[in-house]
Amino acid sequence: MSVPTELGYTAKHEWVAVEDGIATVGITSFAAESLGDIVFVELPEVGSEVTAGEPSGEVESTKSVSDIYSPVSGEVVEVNGSLEDAPETINTAPFEGGWLFRARLAEEPSGLLSAEEYTKLTEGEE
Repeated sequence: MSVPTELGYTAKHEWVAVEDGIATVGITSFAAESLGDIVFVELPEVGSEVTAGEPSGEVESTKSVSDIYSPVSGEVVEVNGSLEDAPETINTAPFEGGWLFRARLAEEPSGLLSAEEYTKLTEGEE
């Protein structure tokens, strides 16, 4: 399982990268592997507000439907439109082409786990 050290993580298996006040959000490889083959993604709309810890979309796999919880609060400025035609990108490249949305931060994210903390969390769930 890949856990890039430069990212922040949530206990609900989302990752976040912040650059110049914009947060890029996705789900982790652990979540993608646990879900199985992802067949559909519902993302927030550009211009909508997301709130840290609240649902901001859904990921549907051959196994189940899971909420996506935003790790940040702010305004959605971009969504990954390529996932509409190729949601399986989340399975194959969750930290690269499989990102979900970008949001302009309303405040600095808090309560995120480091890569080391996230790895310890997931070791108990495997």
